[in-house]
Amino acid sequence: MNLRDKLRGLLVRLYARRVEGHLDHAQVPKHIGVIMDGNRRWAKAAGSSTVHGHRAGADKIDEFLGWCSETDVEVVTLWLLSTDNFDRAQEELVPLLGIIEDVVRTLAADGRWRVHHVGTPDLLPSPMQMALKEAEEATAHVDGIVVNVAIGYGGRQEIADAVRSMLLDAHDKGVAIEDLAESVDIDMIGRHLYTSDLPDPDLVIRTSGEQRLSGFMLWQTAHSEYYFCEVFWPAFRKVDFLRALRDYAARHRRYGG
Repeated sequence: MNLRDKLRGLLVRLYARRVEGHLDHAQVPKHIGVIMDGNRRWAKAAGSSTVHGHRAGADKIDEFLGWCSETDVEVVTLWLLSTDNFDRAQEELVPLLGIIEDVVRTLAADGRWRVHHVGTPDLLPSPMQMALKEAEEATAHVDGIVVNVAIGYGGRQEIADAVRSMLLDAHDKGVAIEDLAESVDIDMIGRHLYTSDLPDPDLVIRTSGEQRLSGFMLWQTAHSEYYFCEVFWPAFRKVDFLRALRDYAARHRRYGG
């Protein structure tokens, strides 16, 4: 590392401390969703492989959760694999699944996080399903940040699964379709979502400069605040995280009022 890089790093750390010093912890979001975008572009810019980009993105997760633990964040949802990602070439998808499985096992072994899967298990290979089940069971007692790992997740798929679950539940209880139609409301559908027992995201962060949802928690983010960051996910820094929190704290959430 040359002198210029050292000075730049020092300035960034000093700036981060200044931002953190002015952060109002009473205004910190309780639930943060993260669309971790840009692994492949980061790798390409660095002249490296796609797999290396995905590994670098996975390595960033522990650091990010550490920053969250220093605040009053209670729930973090990490979008690790979308339903659309299954269309990628096998030479990328297979290593990516292995990396994500390693992430799940590492999160469970850490001891600080309560791991919860959001997504469609049937879409995932058996080893991944087993890793998720073991992680949830091993961390069920942990009194720490709930880490939702969105794997095999799509917002439209979640809503479809919620409606299917609602219909099957009514059938099992012998409820007539006409009576079900009369009783359906927002709360009923919400109870059948993957995150039924968790608060909706207050803040959603998307890295890499893209400014779209891409199907992330379409139902739950109806009133969420969004923060779009230009930096690629593997290069996401604490100062970028603090800027997102500062930006969130400066907004006035009126929920239509």
